[in-house]
Order: sequence, then structure tokens, then C-alpha cells
Amino acid sequence: MSQNVGQVNSTREIPPLKIHDVGGAALPYLYYEGEAPQILFAHATGFLPWLWHPIIEDLTPHPEAWAPYICNYRDCDPEKGLGWDVIARDLISFCSSQNISNNLAVGHSMGATVLTIASALFGLQPRGLVLIEPIFLPEEFYAMNIKLKDHPLASQSIKRKNNWKDENAALEYLKSKSLFAGWDEQMLRFYLKYGMEKQAEGDLKLTCSPRNEAALFMGGKSTNPWPLLNKLTCPVLVVEGEKSTNKEFVDLQKAVSLLANGRYKSVPNAGHLIPMEKPKEVAEILKEFLTEIN
Repeated sequence: MSQNVGQVNSTREIPPLKIHDVGGAALPYLYYEGEAPQILFAHATGFLPWLWHPIIEDLTPHPEAWAPYICNYRDCDPEKGLGWDVIARDLISFCSSQNISNNLAVGHSMGATVLTIASALFGLQPRGLVLIEPIFLPEEFYAMNIKLKDHPLASQSIKRKNNWKDENAALEYLKSKSLFAGWDEQMLRFYLKYGMEKQAEGDLKLTCSPRNEAALFMGGKSTNPWPLLNKLTCPVLVVEGEKSTNKEFVDLQKAVSLLANGRYKSVPNAGHLIPMEKPKEVAEILKEFLTEIN
């Protein structure tokens, strides 16, 4: 493999990963210096804050931004899960310590739901919310006492392949999987560079281990988001991929109807992983939304 397979092209410098204590846990995050408005980004289950970088880079003027790494920061039993309400509380603590206020909050998948919980229950008061493919499962799911082996996502993620002999093998594997088929090429290279760690023996393993990813999926049952939607008073933009398979069990049109100040947007030719597939389109959506709420 050529040496530049894992390289990424970027004009704005990628900041170093910082650490912040939230209730005895070390929460890693990326911090971008910039102008108002402040923006808080929350990523999807098993993914990475670095995947927000191409989107942040496209926002001009460059905003002051934070992107926490919500994966390995709290150890937990995969069977019990890491409750999304716990993550929401941790983000409240993080925002308070970082003096983040009157900000735009942008979340994808798990991150979108966590921001919903943080805003409705724990006092996060953003000037606007952009919820990209939030995980609002049918209400009966939250009443179930589901085990890891029966959870459709956690049961698969804990068995995820987690060893590749080198970057070439890892890239070949990613490109063979439908999950990554529609990804922007730069995003794929960010995932290869930051989503995998080189071991002492030279092989690669996932930065967010299958054990931790499964715990995050299991934590999604902690809080039913449906009764929380009418508590969101700020402008909310709900973004869905036109070809998202989540449409089979997540009714985002219904969710928007329950919001006091909500709007729905569909992204053409996109699946569930909109930020990874259409980063430039996401940046444009954020710029337009910021113009509207300002």
C-alpha cells in the first residue's frame, strides 16, 4: 500500500485531543478555536469526533466548536449498557465547564438523541438543534427488558471484526462493507486514520472497541425520547436520509409534528450515515440553519 492511504487532506488544522473530567470520567474532545456562534457536535454510536472535521472545515467563518469523543470514556458492562441519560448529564457538565452557551447543537444518530435528552431533561439550552437521523425508536422498545443477545444492533456490534494485519487490509475490508459503500472518500480516510489504532505488533484494532460500542447501543434503551420532544422550545431541524433504512422503524415525520418549533429536511441519495456520505451537504444545511435562527 502506498504511504498516503491513511493521509487526509485538510486546510484547517486538526486540533489535538484534549481531556476533560466529567464526574470522575475522562471525556476526550476536540476543540476548535473560532468565532461565534459556538457549536457542539455529538457523533453516532461507534464513530468518532474526527469525522466532524471536514464539516467544521467547510463552515465559514470558522466557528468555535467542540466535538467530544463519546466511546471509551466510561467503562461499563455491555449487558447493562452506558445509558444515554448518563452521557447527556456528562455533556451538560462538559458544556458548563467549557462555557458553552447559546450554541448550536448538532448530533447524529445516538448523538442527536443524547442532545435531545440533554436539552429536554438536564438544562442544555442551545439556540438551535440539528438532529441528524436521531434514534427515536417505537415507544414499546423502551419498556422492554431486552438482553444484549436479543438487541438487533448490540448483538452484532459486539461480534464486529476487530483485527487487521495492516492499513491496506483494513481499507480493503471497509470498502467491501455496505455500511461504508456510500462514504465520501475523505471521510473513509479519516475513519481509517483515527478509527483504528496500530498495536505494538503492527496490526490494527478499532479505537472504539466492539465491547464499548455494544454498551452504547444497549444504553439507548435508558430514556424514552418521545415524551421529551414537546419540551424542546428552540428551533429544531430534523434531518433524514432519503434512503435511510432506519425509516422502517423510526418515524421522524411524527417526531417533527411533536416539536414546538420543528422542521424536517430529507437529504437526497443519502442513507443513515449522512455526515459521512454527504459532508459538504451537511455543512450547507448547518450554514442555512444558522442564518435562519440568527
